[in-house]
Amino acid sequence: MNKLAKALLVAGLLTTLSGCVEMVVGSAVVSGFAAADRRTIGAQTEDKAITFKAEARVPKVVGDAGHVNITSYNRRALITGEVRDEAMKRAVEREVAAIEGVTAVSNELEIAGASSLTSRSNDALITTKVMATLVDTKTISSTTFKVVTERGVVYLMGRVSPREGTVAAEAVRSVSGVNKVVKIFDYIAEEEVQALNARSGDKQGGK
Repeated sequence: MNKLAKALLVAGLLTTLSGCVEMVVGSAVVSGFAAADRRTIGAQTEDKAITFKAEARVPKVVGDAGHVNITSYNRRALITGEVRDEAMKRAVEREVAAIEGVTAVSNELEIAGASSLTSRSNDALITTKVMATLVDTKTISSTTFKVVTERGVVYLMGRVSPREGTVAAEAVRSVSGVNKVVKIFDYIAEEEVQALNARSGDKQGGK
């Protein structure tokens, strides 16, 4: 079974399991098993609340003058998409930073017209291929990574060791269609990774 077929099969199976997969509005697509999530339950809950609040507030700032996606992981908010000008980019960042629980903001907005449906569909396909590649990378645990793709740029989020982050980024760079890889990680020690893997029953990371 090739990588793309494997990822599509996995995605199809996961969507039948309540609470296992989270999909973000727009071209941002994310995945992960809740059981293997390295965030605390509190952080997972806050991330959902942050995303919900941001999706309610940001459209009031942007209106029809942009296309913005918000992804929160471990209370770090990633902002991707396109806005009209620098003033709007900063206004969006201020709005997101003001949300209760947000500890850091990575503002990756581009000053450009809103991306096309074709571009967003291509981003979704790239994300699927990235997910498959991470599954096939046996020395890391694919379920600990959150993947967001925007205009061919892949953003990797997660609580990972420096080794895991480097291995994942190198693997993703080889995926066709990927223009750039941006690492937005919360780094933890390799010892903590091993302890978390043992607790979740993960047989992949570091082995």
